[in-house]
Amino acid sequence: MVGLVPATQKRLRWPRICGVDAVRRRTRLVSGWPGRAPAMTFREGRVGNPKVTELKWRDAPLASVRTPKGKLRLTLGLGSGLSRRDSDPPGIVWAIGDRGPNLKIKTAMKTYGLDHLAPLAERDGAKVLPLPDFQPCLAQLRAGKKRMHLERIVPLEGPDGPLSGRAPAGSAEAAMEPIFDLAGRVLPSDPAGVDTEGVAAAPDGTFWVCEEYGPSLMQVGPEGAVLRRWTPEGHTLAGAQALLPAAAQRRRLNRGFEGLAVSGDGAAIYAVFQSGFEGEAHETTAIWKLDAVSGALLATYDYPFDAPDSFTADAAADSVEGKDLKVCDLSWVAPHRLLVLERVSLSARIYAVDVAAPGRLAKTLVFSTDDHPEIAPDLEGVSMLSDRQLLLATDNDFGTEGAETRFYRVTFDAPL
Repeated sequence: MVGLVPATQKRLRWPRICGVDAVRRRTRLVSGWPGRAPAMTFREGRVGNPKVTELKWRDAPLASVRTPKGKLRLTLGLGSGLSRRDSDPPGIVWAIGDRGPNLKIKTAMKTYGLDHLAPLAERDGAKVLPLPDFQPCLAQLRAGKKRMHLERIVPLEGPDGPLSGRAPAGSAEAAMEPIFDLAGRVLPSDPAGVDTEGVAAAPDGTFWVCEEYGPSLMQVGPEGAVLRRWTPEGHTLAGAQALLPAAAQRRRLNRGFEGLAVSGDGAAIYAVFQSGFEGEAHETTAIWKLDAVSGALLATYDYPFDAPDSFTADAAADSVEGKDLKVCDLSWVAPHRLLVLERVSLSARIYAVDVAAPGRLAKTLVFSTDDHPEIAPDLEGVSMLSDRQLLLATDNDFGTEGAETRFYRVTFDAPL
């Protein structure tokens, strides 16, 4: 049982906290508005009549924290991004979570009775990290006929040791979201800290991972070691190369690189920003095509968002504005074709886009959760399983508010 003073706890060990060995052993675990953009030319509208199947799954436990109002059960989050490579065995998908468990101060007080945090309640953006040394990770999953299986966990390691999810000192994120442990003590920053959001499995067996703090891109080896890291020009980070366009630093806070895809030959990386840059209208966001060797910007695409009020489920619950729209993931389909996951919270849509030429993208609706109310809110991950199947995943926020990751297989009656 983890107590309320976790600052003295040792660094978490993946095999111990998850019941699944890290990396080596495999263990199965049961468990542009105001109008819509014109349709693209390669396909008109939805693809046939999709069938949705929820796959059984149980989140892996991380820790149980005793609080005045019961237990805070923390579980592994893996729904931030999904990917697979053509050479992967059938059903294999790679997943990534974000920086780790965190709670808003008022949520910690109201839900878990942590009233000793009251002096922090007026600190704008302040958050509690129940597991300060949480190590972001990749996970290998297998989609079976009826359930998802956790095959292995791959913790991320930097040149100086395990990565953490704590923001770098002096960063806008550190200033906007001061972090504390469960006892209310200030937590140290991490110069190399990452807020991982997306993954793309490359054909050479490595992975590309995007994170929001830099924002930066990382190439990660099969065992989880960061092989190289790219930051924007003007952003100095030990061991990283500042070769991405400086414009990346204009991203809105907590709205940096959110999704990735890699071309089938591994030569190009497609990176999407969750929303438009600071100071710009909320009508579009940028997708960048980058050379996978040099990091050079090869093309820029403007992805147009749907009208805010077209997300009817969200609009019925509360007013929806342009700033609420976001892109959460990308998936490679074929040369010049990507899938884009666009959402608010209750409603999500998957569009196909043709990236043969830079500029404003036309998009074709492939799938909408408005037609499938059985799908839970907060979809964040999408990956091709085959030319007729997708895998979707929701974000569980590491179980901090009781949510469970949900996985859905979507089967179409024609190739995507």
